[in-house]
Amino acid sequence: MSIIEISGLSKWYGEFHALKNINLSVKEGEIIVVCGPSGSGKSTMIRCVNFLEKFQEGSIVVDGTELTDDVKQIRQVRSEVSMVFQHFNLFPHLSIIDNLTLAPIWVHNETKREARQKALKLLDRVGIKDQAEKYPNQLSGGQQQRVAIARALCTSPKIMLFDEPTSALDPEMISEVLDVMVELAKEGITMVCVTHEMGFAKKVADRIIFMDEGQIIEENTPDKFFESPESERLKTFLDQILTQ
Repeated sequence: MSIIEISGLSKWYGEFHALKNINLSVKEGEIIVVCGPSGSGKSTMIRCVNFLEKFQEGSIVVDGTELTDDVKQIRQVRSEVSMVFQHFNLFPHLSIIDNLTLAPIWVHNETKREARQKALKLLDRVGIKDQAEKYPNQLSGGQQQRVAIARALCTSPKIMLFDEPTSALDPEMISEVLDVMVELAKEGITMVCVTHEMGFAKKVADRIIFMDEGQIIEENTPDKFFESPESERLKTFLDQILTQ
């Protein structure tokens, strides 16, 4: 059964046609990796899934709820979808523990005690429970991104969206974030991840989507995606990215 159903999705920024007739079905528990060159529409597509970006044509249904301008429906979808961004988006004036407990307390009406207990468990899960009372600027980039993942998990989402979560990190910090994502992938959370980390894609993806110029050019299982790409555009992309 599909937990995300995207049909005929098109989006423009003024005259620029950013997404062109996107059709994508994601099953519950599936791990989807989305890759492609810069400007291909990858981030725009996943940002449409929780209505961070409005779209002009087509439809998106998330766990049975269609995304429209209706605030109630947007809230319903966002209660089931969490997103991890490229630049962490932590509140710099709040401690790590307060970054994690803010939404559960104010949006989901959890008590401070409940929210704190859950937050500490999640920080432990991503390996940084000992950093709970520090502030974001006291942590490395890799640690901040792990905090961002823990924060996204605080609302017990059914779906996790990752928007190039390692692209702002130094090379030695990338693996620590990918390790956390690999562990998450084993737990049955539906994940849609925009990334250039092809090793991660090979390891955990059920399907890999290749986008270019606002369109889905090709999608396949990791084995077929890397070993027998069908389009010349994907062959060129893989030649460039795998020889870097």
